[in-house]
Amino acid sequence: MFQQMQYFIAIVKNHSFTQAAVDCNISQSAISQQMKELESRLGVKLLNRKGRSFEVTEAGQYFYTHSQDILANVDQLIKNTVKIEKNDEVELHVGYLRSFGTTEFLQTVSKFTQEFPKVKIKISSGTHEELYELLRTGKLDLNFSDQRRALSNEYQNEFLTSSEFMVAVNHSLPVDDRKIDIADLADIPCILILDGNQQKAEEEYYRDILGVKSEFVVAKNYDEAQMLIASNQGYLIINRRMRKQLDQDIVKMIPLIKGDRKLIQNYYAYWQADNSGYYIETFADLLKQSFA
Repeated sequence: MFQQMQYFIAIVKNHSFTQAAVDCNISQSAISQQMKELESRLGVKLLNRKGRSFEVTEAGQYFYTHSQDILANVDQLIKNTVKIEKNDEVELHVGYLRSFGTTEFLQTVSKFTQEFPKVKIKISSGTHEELYELLRTGKLDLNFSDQRRALSNEYQNEFLTSSEFMVAVNHSLPVDDRKIDIADLADIPCILILDGNQQKAEEEYYRDILGVKSEFVVAKNYDEAQMLIASNQGYLIINRRMRKQLDQDIVKMIPLIKGDRKLIQNYYAYWQADNSGYYIETFADLLKQSFA
């Protein structure tokens, strides 16, 4: 059936039996016969033929989409199997969000290594944008990061956890300790923790998604950010999960809202849809279990 799936994908991509036959190095009559056998085996119509043209049925579109995923997984399975047989070293490149902390991620690395001792794990850390670029350019197989973009079909997106946004302010700030609206902080500088050249991307995210109206000041780390807060020179947006990074004797932590809604940060494991495979999916599963 795998061969028939490849023929069907070629037909739909080319929207032509003739060109698909050329690409697959098979005669047009043979590829037509293979499609009839495939439809007979499935018991559904994949194509509605109209003279020399055709339309893909709803079932055909579903089969087309998922056939590509299946064949990609089969290809990756074959490659990994061959590597193991040849005793080649298999590498898995994974990345994690530096500001999140390492507890769950390192637990996952430990479990994965115990289960697959022949797989060498290479680990990178970075900001959201740094990790996204590494994933986009194929330098990471899997990326554990926060969500800042709409989820794309180009990637597998495995939800892991979420956390409410909070704001760290000076104890003397006269505000409601139960919640604070981002609009009420417009006159106070917003602190960005940066150690690279991602300031423009961070500012765009804070303005477009979180609704920050303040000017920005930059700190290199949490200690420097706390000094700015303690001296009443800014506020820091953080989430409930990461509040342990700050000393609450020095700063006051308040849930952050925008209008009438809470602000929530979601975290996912991401990997390219066309690079899915057993080791990547297993690592993602183990990572998800660590947050259960």
